Amino acid sequence: MSEHNTFDAPRAGSRTEVDGLGSREVPIDRYYGIQTARALENFPITGIPLSAYPEFVNALAVVKQSAAESNCELGLLDDRRAQAISEACSEIRAGRWHEHFAVDVIQGGAGTSSNMNANEVVANRALELLGFQRGDYTELHPLEHVNLGQSTNDVYPTAIKIALQVYLTRLHTTLLDVADGFALKAEEFRDILKMGRTQLQDAVPMTLGQEFGTYAVMVREDADRLLEAAQLVSEINLGGTAIGTGLNTHPRYAGLVCQRLRALTGLELSTATDLVEATQDVGAFVQLSGVLKRTALKLSKICNDLRLLSSGPRAGLNEINLPAVQAGSSIMPGKVNPVIPEAVNQVAFEVVGNDVTISLAAEGGQLQLNAFEPIIAHSLFTSIDHLDNVCRTLVDRCVVGITANEETLRDSVANSIGVITALNPYIGYAASARIAKQALASGSSILDLVVSEGLLTRGDVAEMLRPEALITPRDLIDITSSTQELENKS
Repeated sequence: MSEHNTFDAPRAGSRTEVDGLGSREVPIDRYYGIQTARALENFPITGIPLSAYPEFVNALAVVKQSAAESNCELGLLDDRRAQAISEACSEIRAGRWHEHFAVDVIQGGAGTSSNMNANEVVANRALELLGFQRGDYTELHPLEHVNLGQSTNDVYPTAIKIALQVYLTRLHTTLLDVADGFALKAEEFRDILKMGRTQLQDAVPMTLGQEFGTYAVMVREDADRLLEAAQLVSEINLGGTAIGTGLNTHPRYAGLVCQRLRALTGLELSTATDLVEATQDVGAFVQLSGVLKRTALKLSKICNDLRLLSSGPRAGLNEINLPAVQAGSSIMPGKVNPVIPEAVNQVAFEVVGNDVTISLAAEGGQLQLNAFEPIIAHSLFTSIDHLDNVCRTLVDRCVVGITANEETLRDSVANSIGVITALNPYIGYAASARIAKQALASGSSILDLVVSEGLLTRGDVAEMLRPEALITPRDLIDITSSTQELENKS
């Protein structure tokens, strides 16, 4: 269990803080305060602190910064305190003090511990900037000043959505890189003919380039869907406070704080039309999770294909070679496994599980608030982060190094029964089925059997089975003269 998720014994002294439950000692070297200390005791759940998601910590900070600057403009917070709060938040957004965001990512209270953790860190750092000691809340208070005009119920989901925008932009870029990697392979393999398969049985010819080009399209499509889902999490409820009614805020606050957020983040955020609805509805998170699941499943399917196509090397398909990145067995010398695709598969399984968790958490909401946003946030952040990491690994450690076994692919087409499909329009389905059966039983080639039975000339069959004629739509060739020639010979 992480040390971040247990209450630390005082080190090098302590300070006494007081809340509604009483008083307690807080380590003097911590920027957090009593509320965070209690949360560390209450929620030793995952061992994963908020600091594990730096973009979420930054998002909490930018919400606090926007609120302070807005309240200052509205005359509700004096310039001196507002400037100190804003400066403290800027430092956090620059990567400082993240280790003090220590509460567990899974917590009761709909994210209250996370909001309190942020309030205390910002307040204590702002106090230092003003020349006071940490914990001197008579000068600047975590709730009275840092949390002014706010509630966990509008701060926490707003911060989640801001962080998601950053994480999704990163994942979108990575997915495009994966798509580009497959597209480059599609170009490299564009002239390599192979057999396509349906239900793991020989179907009709295609090129290896077409196969890899499909993967590029699949991934690029999901990158586009990801951007669409990101738009759904750009609507925020900041300014709604406890249940969306805006209690204890200035009439102009909600609009002003959204403007500040847009200016500070560069994101196209908007205030929800109905803040009461937005405070309780987590449908956008469910939608996003569904898109992540779709992406993960399609990536997993692609990696299943890579594992099949590279199976062997002598007792499998052996059509492609995946880069050998590590030894595959502690007992079988020379064995190399498709470990990178297997890693993608496992992340996909995790994303599907996270989607189920998010679905149940969304359904579990009651009345004016969903209390389970911490597990929703943790599940979404984990899915996106792991997908981003494993996709980067897929393209860098696997896709770029894939090579084709051209001889194996060429032989599979030459010996395939599936090419008979191309002759259907000329000799009919019944004759094609009979020839296919004979070829399978005798080991003879389709071309030889068709010619030997006098159904087509060797020249016509060769024309019909040209690689370029097999992989694209085409007009039927004129075989009238050849057919007449065969009839005259008979």
